Amino acid sequence: MRGKGTDLTRRSTIFAMFGSLFPWSIGGGTRARAQDSNRTDANIVIAIDCSWSVNRFEFRLQLDGIVATLQHPEIMAAIEGGNRKAIGVILTQWSSEKSQVVAVPWTRIANAADASLFAKMVDVAPRLPVEGGTSISSALIHGQKALEHAPFRADRNVINLVVDGENNSGERIEPVRDRTIRRGTTINALGILGQFYWLHHYLANRVIGGSGAFVEQIDSYDDFAPAFHRKLLREINGQTLF
Repeated sequence: MRGKGTDLTRRSTIFAMFGSLFPWSIGGGTRARAQDSNRTDANIVIAIDCSWSVNRFEFRLQLDGIVATLQHPEIMAAIEGGNRKAIGVILTQWSSEKSQVVAVPWTRIANAADASLFAKMVDVAPRLPVEGGTSISSALIHGQKALEHAPFRADRNVINLVVDGENNSGERIEPVRDRTIRRGTTINALGILGQFYWLHHYLANRVIGGSGAFVEQIDSYDDFAPAFHRKLLREINGQTLF
């Protein structure tokens, strides 16, 4: 008569063999879920302008618009409608060549609680960069580095640039744009035209690029919230047409 220990050992061996032959039926599901939790439809760098031309009220309008957008049901529905049902987001602030800062770290948003957590961190984020020139090129370099060190693997990488002026500090913008695009990143821009009525043309011709790249434009920071909402929604959905 075999002992219980022998039977248990035999059953364990058979179970292990079955699992090795059909990993998706036992451990594979767990591994797949773990892999999925490290994937996103898009990793998005939200890079907001903190140069000298942005006063404290305009800085606040940027934060408020981002907070409102991230907590909007339409944005959550778009995230849940993706293949991965999640996005990765990070908030950076930038001004002159040597002043780019991560204000809110990478966060994976897969549900309303995640979105609310990121929004709360944005809401209390202080203004960190030195108020200086407008180095769009440095903002793109910093944004690309953030994407390359993101803790999530993304199907798409996007830099969501907010800017109210031309590049006047750091490297020339075109070579930096081209390098960024070659790495597979899409650069989109939200241009505030208050000081430069031609800014949207400048951004379209010299700054944005990559798959489905586009410019969203507004006349002043007072219109920031709805414009940012439209822009982020389009980036989440991966739309390539106006």
